[in-house]
Amino acid sequence: MYLEIVSPEATLFAGEVTSVTVPGINGEFQMLKDHAPIVSLLQEGNVQIDGNISIDEAYESKFSTDANGKTILAISSGTIEMKDNKVIVLAD
Repeated sequence: MYLEIVSPEATLFAGEVTSVTVPGINGEFQMLKDHAPIVSLLQEGNVQIDGNISIDEAYESKFSTDANGKTILAISSGTIEMKDNKVIVLAD
């Protein structure tokens, strides 16, 4: 599935991923390929990205890697939409 992470400054990441886990306002949830369409608000926490991804050099400092090899982006709030195997995260 295709993931885009957009902040007020720039598009931080765009590319194919295996899964994405986000901090929803009612708890953390994960999306995989062919997930049902969804729109949700996000709260402070970590966006966890799984897959063989490449981060643009200009934004590498915003991301980290956890012990399981997932790529992590800390956010303070945001919105997520998934439709037709495309996930868009608008993150603050």
